[in-house]
Amino acid sequence: MITAQSVAEDLLKLKEQAPLIHNITNYVVMNNTANALLSIGASPVMAHAPEEMEAMAGIASALVINIGTLGKEWIEGMLIAGKAASKRGIPVILDPVGAGATPFRTDTCHQLIKTCKPTIIRGNASEIMALISSDVKTKGVDSTESSDKALELAKTFAYETGAVISISGPVDYITDGETVISIKNHIPLMPKVTGMGCTATALTGAFAAVCEDSLKAAATAMAIMAVAGETAKNKALGTGTFQMYFLDALCNLNDIDIAKHLKI
Repeated sequence: MITAQSVAEDLLKLKEQAPLIHNITNYVVMNNTANALLSIGASPVMAHAPEEMEAMAGIASALVINIGTLGKEWIEGMLIAGKAASKRGIPVILDPVGAGATPFRTDTCHQLIKTCKPTIIRGNASEIMALISSDVKTKGVDSTESSDKALELAKTFAYETGAVISISGPVDYITDGETVISIKNHIPLMPKVTGMGCTATALTGAFAAVCEDSLKAAATAMAIMAVAGETAKNKALGTGTFQMYFLDALCNLNDIDIAKHLKI
């Protein structure tokens, strides 16, 4: 289980270690996620060419695979990097963006899970459920299901894959199949800003790089997202300023903010 104190301690550890996080992510959010990682104290690299995947996996502390904008060459790079990272023993975090929207996306996710053996799979409720049941569809990349509804399926999925499953929603749920951690900070503006889910995945990679316990790492990342969101929503006038204040909150986050805002 995590506490406000453990979240603050892991945040400090991240800042001290400044881990290099290799992101194979979509071009809609590259700037957002790179800035979020820098704000929190990690070091991001966005690299996609298949020719450099093995070398990059050799120097990174964690690998984040985000399927937001797919193409054959990108998938080739993801598979090479995922296998290399798994072989080396560094955390692999998969974000199945839009899984359930098209067979191509869903099939790619299953291929990545089988080949790369992700440490943590983080997505919204519809995306997680679509990986388990073909009856579930997403609306583009947006969730049509609640995180509450996805939880029981996620527990089973965690057992089947050996991965920690992290579900974002009004309540965030993180489970390894046995333990469930819930984070109950509901920030209505967050789903209205593009890339917030992708940011959560990138931060999950950063904390996985410095925490040996994958369940704790995934929960701590969502806790940090929640606290930064709570801080930003109190200042924002709308979605544009929310994104700005969210990055400021990540940059200035401290143990007082965490203790004040975190709802576990």
